[in-house]
Amino acid sequence: MRPSSLLAPLGLLLMTGGCMSGSQPGMESVHQPVVSQTDYVLDLALSGDRLAADDYRRLDGWARNLHLGHGDHVAVEDPAGDGPAAYREVADIVGRYGLVLGQASPIARRPVAPATIRVVVTRAFATVPGCPDLRSDTVPDVDGRTSSNHGCAINRNLAAMVANPTDLVQGVGGAAASDPATATRAVKALRNAPPTGNGGTVLRDPNTIQTGGAGAPAPGAGAMQ
Repeated sequence: MRPSSLLAPLGLLLMTGGCMSGSQPGMESVHQPVVSQTDYVLDLALSGDRLAADDYRRLDGWARNLHLGHGDHVAVEDPAGDGPAAYREVADIVGRYGLVLGQASPIARRPVAPATIRVVVTRAFATVPGCPDLRSDTVPDVDGRTSSNHGCAINRNLAAMVANPTDLVQGVGGAAASDPATATRAVKALRNAPPTGNGGTVLRDPNTIQTGGAGAPAPGAGAMQ
């Protein structure tokens, strides 16, 4: 009875180790980018249909402190249409950071007060939680599964490099129509290019002993044209 009493804990240990390894059963990684989004809101007073002088400077400082840049979405909310000139002034300040005004978000917020417009900056971030995941490096895997860290590198790079993180949630739709000339431009350039071996290509003997200059054959060595 002694051997069987030893095998039972051993089998339990192996099953427990497999559960603790964190390895993944397939090629699809469990570590996927997660997109979070933050809205920054600033209400600005109007003077006529323009921004009040103090609020123009306040918007400029606010944009500078936010470090506006590529990937930020900026919109103006003016439900009453009180500030057409103010809209252009906001666009001018935003344009200094290489951005253009976009459409306002459909998310409901508190109402905009009279003689006021609202500027909303939406900033998205993409991260891959739980990476790196090195659990499987310390526990043997007898099932041939992928590493617990599988997918961390490529998905973290994707999250870091994507220009607009929200595209990871819902991609960008293509144009309704396409120009065949544009689609085939690369193929046409390849076909029209002269062959690289059209004269001047020299095949050198791999056994030739190189001496002196850059790639010059040794004296007396032959070459095929």
